[in-house]
Amino acid sequence: MKSSWASLLRIGIHIAGWSPLILMIVAWSTGNLTFNPVQAATIRTGRTAIIFLILSLTITPLNTVFGLSKLIPLRRWLGLYSFLYAAVHVSIFTGIDYGFDLPLLQEAILEKPYALVGAATFLLLVPLALTSTQGWMRRLKKNWKRLHRLVYLAGPLATVHYAWAQKADIRIPIAVGVLLLILLGLRIGPVRARVSRLRFALRNLRSKLTIVGIKQIDLTTQ
Repeated sequence: MKSSWASLLRIGIHIAGWSPLILMIVAWSTGNLTFNPVQAATIRTGRTAIIFLILSLTITPLNTVFGLSKLIPLRRWLGLYSFLYAAVHVSIFTGIDYGFDLPLLQEAILEKPYALVGAATFLLLVPLALTSTQGWMRRLKKNWKRLHRLVYLAGPLATVHYAWAQKADIRIPIAVGVLLLILLGLRIGPVRARVSRLRFALRNLRSKLTIVGIKQIDLTTQ
């Protein structure tokens, strides 16, 4: 991937990252966010947070399968946008729904399993967002990778939270869960190594076939 395409993709991610929030604010301020704007905003922000979280977990498998190493720097931005929408999602729940009433919040979290799982997911995302900079990578060294493996737990928990919150139709959460299992499976050491070897083998085969094709063209033109 050329650097220009990488830059365009990064710009596209920023546009995609801010657009849902801006559109939601505009719809809310103009009274067009359905008849229940608080519920609609909660659903929108939660869904967007999961989408960006899944996209961030997609980058490494894409590199493993297709060798798209230029995408790796985009992983951080996708993760930060996931945290942004998760933070807004939690803020709406705690601030607008419950008015930051701690006893009521505690009761809601303990009584509603999906809220408890959602709170746990958000708490896992907080240290990941705070330590996403190059400075923290240098400070934590090897511990940085260990810390950021928490995303492998945050992903499944977010999916469970999504499915539990849906209550009725859970087809989309199930599809998200299946996709997540595939993405996490491609991160397992032996699986990742085998896929990488297969990719290199196919690349070498394609190179050999290209060379043979060029030689055949040369022979026919002589």
